[in-house]
Amino acid sequence: MSLDIRFAIASDLHIGLPHTIWDHPSRFHLIEVSIPALEQVLDHISQLDIDFLLLPGDLTQHGERDNHAWLAERLQRLSFPCYVIPGNHDVVLPDPAGDARRIGSNDFAKIYQKFGYDKVVQDQDQATAPRPLCYSTSPVSGLRLIGLNSNQFDHEGKLVGYLDSAQLDWLETELSRGQFEATWVMIHHNVLEHLPDQAQHPLGRRYILGNAERLKAILKTHAVSLIFTGHLHVQDVTQENGLTEITTGSLVSYPHPYRLLHYKQSPAETMLSFESFRIGSTPDWPQLQQQSRDWMGDRATPFMAKLLSLASLDLSEAQIAQLTPHLRYFWADIAEGDREFNFEQFPAELQGYFKRFGIHQGKIDNAATLAL
Repeated sequence: MSLDIRFAIASDLHIGLPHTIWDHPSRFHLIEVSIPALEQVLDHISQLDIDFLLLPGDLTQHGERDNHAWLAERLQRLSFPCYVIPGNHDVVLPDPAGDARRIGSNDFAKIYQKFGYDKVVQDQDQATAPRPLCYSTSPVSGLRLIGLNSNQFDHEGKLVGYLDSAQLDWLETELSRGQFEATWVMIHHNVLEHLPDQAQHPLGRRYILGNAERLKAILKTHAVSLIFTGHLHVQDVTQENGLTEITTGSLVSYPHPYRLLHYKQSPAETMLSFESFRIGSTPDWPQLQQQSRDWMGDRATPFMAKLLSLASLDLSEAQIAQLTPHLRYFWADIAEGDREFNFEQFPAELQGYFKRFGIHQGKIDNAATLAL
């Protein structure tokens, strides 16, 4: 069988109705643009002949019931299917009974029943034990899409990026059913590294799945080669040992991107082409690209100081204070993707450190055609 699939991805929507928006002076996210930005995306892709839309988590600002309800209602009006998964901002309490403003895991499946969770809700209604918040569906004939939940609560009630054993067991059983031409996985946390030493770095590892190696082994065993993620708020494509992971930046963070993709599979070859688009303005943010870049730059100093202090560079506080003004737009450039970093004013060791964050597999973060 041959497959010819056109689809779109928008990630980390962080939907926030006006009455729910937090006024926090240090937040990187422009929650204020979440709804008008999403409307622009939906308006664009609704004019195209796409098969479906993927939303890889962080659908809401912070698990607010009102924001989930708004988004679910808006997605029901689409003329094409949409598939979602939860992010770390979507179910933020192990038991929301003490906070009626937020939802729990069972609520998530019911709210988004029409967007991947039909079977999950049916199983929840019939089972005596909790059903893992994951699903397998076939958006088009021959394609299996698996949605995983990488958000777990540890014994202290803290959210961690991990796949529990019940979900891994379910995944292995599901992948053993081999009647599909292609299988894709959608998960919020990164499975592959998108930044240098991401899995080991104190700032980067919270964006990586804690048991990523186990998941990679399962996917390799069953010849799954394509993963879609979010969470990191950057445009980046990474390939490793036969796996390709596409992570898409956030609609509420610079550069406010989304993707259109075209997957073609034939007996001779499998190709994935994609291009990226940006939200350029909204009614209240007429120069959104520059305003958002400056918004991020204005809040970058504490983040960059922490990055430098945690790097193995043996820098003093005085040196860090001297360096950080030159890094005002560093994270914005990372988020943009396909950038090179040449801080010629820095000592050689520092130049080498930051150069590693630049292009490492060719310019494939925003637009490319890849052989899978």
